[in-house]
Amino acid sequence: MPRTAATLTASPVPRGAGHGRRRATAGVVLRSVLEHGPVARSTIARLTGLSPASVTDYCAHFTRLGLVREAEPPRRAKGAGRPHVPLDLDDSRFVVGGVHVAVPYTTVALLDLRGRVVRQRELKHGRTDPPWVLDRAARALAAMLAEVRDVRPLGVGVAAGGWVDRDSGVVVEHGLLGWRDVPVREMLGARTGLPVHVDGHARALVNGERLFGRARGSGSVLHLFVGNVVDAAFATHDEVHHGPRSQAGTIAHLPVPGGVEPCACGRTGCLQAELGERTLCRRARAARITDGVNPRHVLAAANAGDPVAAALLLERSRATGRAVGLLTDVLNPETVVVTEIGAMHREDCLAALREAVGAERAADVFPTSFPDSVLAVAGGSVVLDVLYRDPLGASAEAN
Repeated sequence: MPRTAATLTASPVPRGAGHGRRRATAGVVLRSVLEHGPVARSTIARLTGLSPASVTDYCAHFTRLGLVREAEPPRRAKGAGRPHVPLDLDDSRFVVGGVHVAVPYTTVALLDLRGRVVRQRELKHGRTDPPWVLDRAARALAAMLAEVRDVRPLGVGVAAGGWVDRDSGVVVEHGLLGWRDVPVREMLGARTGLPVHVDGHARALVNGERLFGRARGSGSVLHLFVGNVVDAAFATHDEVHHGPRSQAGTIAHLPVPGGVEPCACGRTGCLQAELGERTLCRRARAARITDGVNPRHVLAAANAGDPVAAALLLERSRATGRAVGLLTDVLNPETVVVTEIGAMHREDCLAALREAVGAERAADVFPTSFPDSVLAVAGGSVVLDVLYRDPLGASAEAN
């Protein structure tokens, strides 16, 4: 990599009741600036329930680190007293790397601290063995960092489907890629010299929606990811449920009533076999809509007026809606976010999905907030979640 991780000033952290509590409280303060900025320190104190002195200490620390800055104060009439100087997130100094490993290609991106994509590239897989894929991702990150000026990287987030153990940074099993027990955090960290964090893409996108998207402020969120891999994630307040070894959300082999697609597990009608992009593209090839394996070609045909392509997408969205309905019956989330190509890009598909969910819950169901950059945001959200959950720890790690 052409640059090392950002050297964040190791100034004294604010005093508190305990190290872990102090770090968690710092995250609450920084997320308040992200969500409400430009915002006065007094308003942060009111929103968080912290003392004004404590908020001032945390914000001074964040200013020294370069994470927040003072914004222009509002104009006040003469004699109205000294205006409060609001704080805002400083999104000009740092970026994070985002890597999403899909079946046909890897998406590599740089994002700012608001989750906005600064650079993005797709690297089609010539091979899928982990060293080859991760070497290319590291080189692409280095090239993009060389293109941007006056910013420094805080870390890299990696998202993938399948069974991903966040705590160890290992892709335990990804059947479609043929990956098993791949130490992604260790391998990519050695290649980049940056802190690396790894998680499943459905959980990563729950965090992206919670920080930067439609689910901000929601009490509970269900996210369903429908790509080549089909999986889900569930969060209540600020906590995403991971389960033992991060296996929560593994729904690929849930049975679909009336399903006819054979699954690699030996059964018929598993959710991933029915809804996966491989099935969509195979049906599109059989209908002579496309000769490839890219679902965006099916979408392009539908948008160009092909009625068969549109029908394939509508049926897939309806089936996705039925799956959402089953999951909402179990989890009863306040907000549902779906990443599925039809619902993301076509109003008729979104309407069909909502209709299949049912009238009582349809208004709670939304497509992803990041339709044009969802995979880049998935990767970046892994490390941005770490930053906003524990900015003091993330700063020390990047030092």
